[in-house]
Amino acid sequence: MRISKTFLTVDIVIFNDVVSFKQILLIKRKHDPYKDYWALPGGFVNEHEDLEVAALRELKEETNLHFSSLKQLKAFGKPFRDPRSHVVSIAFVGSTNQYLDIKAADDAKEIGWFSIDNLPNIAFDHQEIINFALGSL
Repeated sequence: MRISKTFLTVDIVIFNDVVSFKQILLIKRKHDPYKDYWALPGGFVNEHEDLEVAALRELKEETNLHFSSLKQLKAFGKPFRDPRSHVVSIAFVGSTNQYLDIKAADDAKEIGWFSIDNLPNIAFDHQEIINFALGSL
């Protein structure tokens, strides 16, 4: 029997309702896998770190956004969803109805708001996460 490592990550879906159509916040990845693809903000959970704390930290590190809380949505853990290893991600969602000061940082090469009706090619299984988050509204 082969024992493999499983890693835990968080992915964050942030919706914006400032304009007349719903927008979602995406980052352009700086590193492989999926370098230069758009993705949800997120990253690895530190040892002994609470999941929501990890999501809030990753959101701040990659986007400069500070939220006081996020809603946990669901776990996504299909094998091969990440080419590096078996990675299980806990998805969180938040929303705003105001203009926010976003800035790409850490692993994010660029950052932007996208209409949910006109999304670029998305890395990993993040389109599935986005679709689930839309269904939870």
